[in-house]
Amino acid sequence: MNIYLDNAATTQNDAEVIEAICKVMEENYGNPSSVHAFGRKARAEIEKARRTVSSYLKVSPAEIFFTSGGTEADNMAILCSIRDLDIKHIITSKIEHHAILHSVEAAQSNGDVKVSFVNLTENGHVDLAHLEELIQTEEKTLVSLMHANNEIGNLIDLKKVSVLCRANGAYLHSDTVQTMSHYEFNLSELDIDFITASAHKFHGPKGVGFLYINSNVRIKPMIHGGSQERNMRGGTENIYGIVGLSKAMEVAYRDLESHQTHVQGLKTYMIEQLRKSIPDVRFNGDAEGESLYTILNVCFPDTPISEMLLFNLDIMGISASGGSACSSGSNVGSHVLAELVRDMNRPAIRFSFSKYNTKKEIDHTVKQLFELFSKQGSTV
Repeated sequence: MNIYLDNAATTQNDAEVIEAICKVMEENYGNPSSVHAFGRKARAEIEKARRTVSSYLKVSPAEIFFTSGGTEADNMAILCSIRDLDIKHIITSKIEHHAILHSVEAAQSNGDVKVSFVNLTENGHVDLAHLEELIQTEEKTLVSLMHANNEIGNLIDLKKVSVLCRANGAYLHSDTVQTMSHYEFNLSELDIDFITASAHKFHGPKGVGFLYINSNVRIKPMIHGGSQERNMRGGTENIYGIVGLSKAMEVAYRDLESHQTHVQGLKTYMIEQLRKSIPDVRFNGDAEGESLYTILNVCFPDTPISEMLLFNLDIMGISASGGSACSSGSNVGSHVLAELVRDMNRPAIRFSFSKYNTKKEIDHTVKQLFELFSKQGSTV
């Protein structure tokens, strides 16, 4: 039995998405920049997708810019803000995705900006009182805080953060890669400057995402070479990916309520079953509070099998993660857990769910974990 519980890393393509991509690959191979009929047909597909995306976010199509994914979009929002908005101060947290942290670190090392890190509560939430202190400065400031952490799932209240930013004249960027198409976003009411998204996190194709840029913000391109994306991103558009992203959003928002109910049910059920089966199991972050329903970060007892736990699960056909899959191949442990967890000897595994998972799969996973730990004597 093969079980995929690593949906925070990437998701299975929805069948409707595959169908839409194949259709456009077969029938619409023109270059969107060409003025002839084939080009105009391709351009029409892209603009239709842009209208679809913007309609779900309640914004103008002119505020949506397609990218190669969340990492490019994050880099564009941060680096172009520094260059074009005269940002001198960035406020972020130490548990952001590396697309944020590495971009900020690079800018700081170049002497372009000063960086402040907001305090975190014991369970990993942003300390809004400290954020309010940091943001009260005369320097032009950009706040960059992800909507939901990709390892522990903690959510921030974007409305509250937005109000703080506006009251103090700061710009606001949020990486919504993990939450896009899992929640409704009304950006006509949420006063925010940039959000980023990636299609493969909500059953769309890899290699495509988008950056929302509030129409009140004026930045210049990061990638030069053509007039694509209304002169904001050079390079021939990934029409197949863009159509796939649009279809994935359409399916996600169509089925949003049932999807939320089903996946939250799996997460709650797994918490209950793990508590029954494994003594002293704990959960990193705010698993039963303000947390993304697709992610559960589990802290297991320290036993002789700790270092091989992920490997053992993989042998059993169960795919999960010890941290962000974007850092795979690195020997460095989770920077998120290093900030929050006191006992790093205890193994932590991120299980992340999708609409394709079932209670039967959760039962099988918990059973395999129980059998692994029942063979070992806990040292805690």
